[in-house]
Amino acid sequence: MARPSVQDTVSVTNLLTNKILIVHCRSKDDDLGGQAVAVGDSYSWSFETNVFGGTLFWCNLAVQDKRISFKAYEEYEETFGMWFVHDDGLYGKPKHFPIFKMAAWKRP
Repeated sequence: MARPSVQDTVSVTNLLTNKILIVHCRSKDDDLGGQAVAVGDSYSWSFETNVFGGTLFWCNLAVQDKRISFKAYEEYEETFGMWFVHDDGLYGKPKHFPIFKMAAWKRP
């Protein structure tokens, strides 16, 4: 018996100081393309999880000469539906826990 699909949403919010954020996310099946996100704005997308399991989205963030790559959503892990980008790095918000820092900016 196939397991039913579930609708889920992920968002990335730009909380940088006066900087445009470039967000590029993709899964195995979908490339969402690069999005320019203004300060204070969010980029979000909704999707149905894979009926066979294993839905996974990766994102790359870029601002000026700094980068962060991260797993934005993985079906079988604690779901991080909300991501917040600050000057010092990336923060995640699991559904039932407080916000915490996930990654620092890196220079290529």
